[in-house]
Order: sequence, then structure tokens, then C-alpha cells
Amino acid sequence: MDFSFRRYIKTIGSPKIFVYTVIWMMVLVFIGTVVQKDVGLYAAQKKYFSSWFIMLFGLIPLPSGKLTMLVMFLNLSCYFFRPHIFTKNKIGITITHSGMILMLVGGLLTSLFSKEGSLVFEEGQKSNFFEDYHLKEFIVIDTSNPDYDQFTAFNNNELYRNNVLEHENFNFKIEILDFYINCRPERRLYGSEETLRGMASNFFLQEIDSEKEYEKNISGIVYRIRGTDDDDGVYINYVGQPITQSLEVDSKQYMLILRRERTHLPFSLELIDFKKVMHPGTDIAKSYSSDIYLKENDISRKVLIQMNEPLRHRGYTFYQASFVEEGLKQTSVLATVKNHGRLFPYISTIIMCIGLLFHMFLMLFKRIKTNDAKS
Repeated sequence: MDFSFRRYIKTIGSPKIFVYTVIWMMVLVFIGTVVQKDVGLYAAQKKYFSSWFIMLFGLIPLPSGKLTMLVMFLNLSCYFFRPHIFTKNKIGITITHSGMILMLVGGLLTSLFSKEGSLVFEEGQKSNFFEDYHLKEFIVIDTSNPDYDQFTAFNNNELYRNNVLEHENFNFKIEILDFYINCRPERRLYGSEETLRGMASNFFLQEIDSEKEYEKNISGIVYRIRGTDDDDGVYINYVGQPITQSLEVDSKQYMLILRRERTHLPFSLELIDFKKVMHPGTDIAKSYSSDIYLKENDISRKVLIQMNEPLRHRGYTFYQASFVEEGLKQTSVLATVKNHGRLFPYISTIIMCIGLLFHMFLMLFKRIKTNDAKS
């Protein structure tokens, strides 16, 4: 191995760097825990753990969670470039390092691919998707074909000011004028120099502060349609809008919807019965559960989801989160999680325990052997 390469490995893999990253990670966890009281859990996670840098006083960049974990990963990985790591004296430490790296890989998978949302359905209703708590999507639906609707979805990363949405499925352009994390519709009292269409002719979107509970935000979008004969102009949409925005272009009918991003399941769930048990003499629910049919490939089986007893199937986990009552209607709300790194913490912890125990007993055996030799 080249001398300069060994020097780099020794520097990057220094135990001091690992100690510093652990201390800094503890500082980030402390700050994030304190700050989330004011800004909310999602905003704190996004700023201190899901970004590469945080700006101190808006001027000084400091490493955030992603960069700290990357440095920790590189530091631990350098150990495997050292010589003689699989000898009897070092095998325990090697196993422990493997477990720690596996835990970091699990964290990376969770950060990149995990999804969280809610599945809401009434008794007798079937659903094969859940809606994300935080992300939004803008949907253009071509309803011209009597046999099927053609959906074109633009994800959350494409919804920002001055971006132009185009697709081969439709021959007009959507220019985003504004996108609001949280807003409310207000009645329009004055006219505008712009040509206002649809709901925008009577209402405008007023941006408001983001909610601490991010999932309560009502996102909104202001956009201009270009490339049509008669429907060019400015439109608005917001999540939960009661009237669907529609337009006609070249004898084709389109619907435009802003909604929470949907993740479609490879199976469907049907709510058979929702049950709740109340605390005696109160209107407070003591427990509640959902009897459902899980349907996949023409095979159906009955499953009970209740508090602290979730359903796990095909990498998805469904928790009984809450419920909604509207008259005689019973609506169940299932918190839904897809996490590819769910098992990594358990596996990596077992591996680290094995490594530490092996090393501890090896050192203990050597100590006993040394004491016997002295006596």
C-alpha cells in the first residue's frame, strides 16, 4: 500500500475524528430537540438532520446531520484498509466496526427512500394508496377518453416559482408564479391586470406562516396556462380545494389538482368495521381498532389493526393512528410507513454486541492468562 495513501487512511480514520463527530451529533440532537418546540418536528429534522449545512447567524456554515454522518461513515470505513484487522486480537473490534457501518447504511436508506403518510377510509371503502404528510404533487388529468383517465404527476421538487411544467401528454404549458407551503383563500376585492380564470377570478391565495405540525399546512399554487386558444390566464389551486379546476384544450377535457403526494400500494385494504371503546362516563376513546380485508392477487384475508398492534405487509407498516366521526359515518385513519432501513438498527445492534462481547471476553481471557503466568 502506498505510503501517502496509508497516511491519508490514518488521518481520516483517526479515533479522534470519530469522537468529535459523536460529540457534534449529540449537540445537533440537543439543539434539534429544543428547537422543535418552536418550529415543529418536521422543520427541525429538515434543518438539523436532513441538510448538509446549517448557517450560524446566517454567515458561518456548520456541518448538519448529513455531513456529520458522512464523515463518521468515512472514518469507520478507513479501519478496513488497515493491516491485520482479522487477527484474533482485532476481530472483535472489526465486527463492531461492521455493525456501526451497517447502522449508518440503514440510516441512509431511511433518509433516501422512507415514506410516511396516512391512509383514510370509511367503513365499506377500499383504498390502494396513502397520502404523504409533507410532500405535494400537481396532477393533470386528461378525462377525454371514456374508458380511462390519463394522469400526469409533477412531484414536490418541481413545484417552485418560475418553473414551467411541460409533458408530452398535453400540449400546453403551466408556468408556476408562486407556490405556498401554507396559505388560505381570500375573496378578491380588486381586479387584476392579468387574465384571471377559474377560482382565481373571485379568490386569491394569502400566504401564512407554516404550522408547527407540518401536515396541517394547506399548500397552494398560483400558475399561468399558456398555449391554449381560449383558456390562457392565471389559475389557483390549493390542497383540499372543493371545486376541481378544469379546462378544455383542442377538444380535450383536463382537470388540474394540487394534492398530497400519493404512494400506491401493491395491494388494497378495505375497511369492514371500525370499533372504539370509550372511557366510562366520558367522550374520550380508550381504544379503537379497524377490521379490514387485505386483498392481493385475488386473495383476501381478514386482519385486525389496533393500537400498538400494527399490520406489516410487503415492507409497509400500518398503525391505528386516529379516527373521524361525522354523524353515522366512521372513518379510520391509519398512519402508514414504508422504511427500507427498518431492520438495520436491530441487526447492526446485534452485530455490535457480538463484537464487543467477543473483544471483552478475549481481553478478560488474556488478563487471566497473564495473572496466572505471574503467579
